Amino acid sequence: MKKKKWKKYAFEFLSIFVALISAFALSNWNDNRKDSLSENKILTEISNGLEKDLDDIKLNIGGHKTGISACNYFRDVFAGKNIEADSLMFHYFNLTRDFVSIQNTAGYETLKSKGLELIKNDSLRLKIISLYEYDYNTLRKLEEEYTEMQFQENYFKEINHSLAPNFIFNDENLIMGIELPLKISNGEKKVFLLYLMKIQGNRNYIMNFYNQIEEKVIEVRKDIEKEIRR
Repeated sequence: MKKKKWKKYAFEFLSIFVALISAFALSNWNDNRKDSLSENKILTEISNGLEKDLDDIKLNIGGHKTGISACNYFRDVFAGKNIEADSLMFHYFNLTRDFVSIQNTAGYETLKSKGLELIKNDSLRLKIISLYEYDYNTLRKLEEEYTEMQFQENYFKEINHSLAPNFIFNDENLIMGIELPLKISNGEKKVFLLYLMKIQGNRNYIMNFYNQIEEKVIEVRKDIEKEIRR
């Protein structure tokens, strides 16, 4: 009789134990599934944001290239070469034009609020953190805060002081062209040429940084796509 009771209790205990383990496993499976779905959703959001970032990066690279073209244009002006008068105001506007770095960080901010460890792939997680915390912050500071990169503030007033007396205006007070050769002292000319060198050098510098970040963004997007497909 005792043996039967012992078997009965053992069976009941085993049944309860199996039920508890099964419930725990199911709960753990559900949690992992929820984490996986949340991870994929956030990664998709980050990838979409990075796609928009690439568009802004390309626009700013193009803008800095235009600024370099403006430097070359005004070197020709100072050299007394034949220039396209119709392009004067286009290059004049772009010579000292500044840019801002627009970054879509909504997906990354969501990730931080959920916990960075939500990204299971260590390599991908580190790449994402490095891109947003270091590369993007460095780019923003260079473009918007670094003194040498503030072309409008640093150079426009002095450049305008040298060029404005040589502009040709029509009856409606609109600029129609520029008198050549320029009526400008040799000292002013040298200062102006130094400004052009400085502007072009800094534009080339930040363009190189943009190109590096563009490569990193493309790489991170590819890694995200691979992770989502798993």
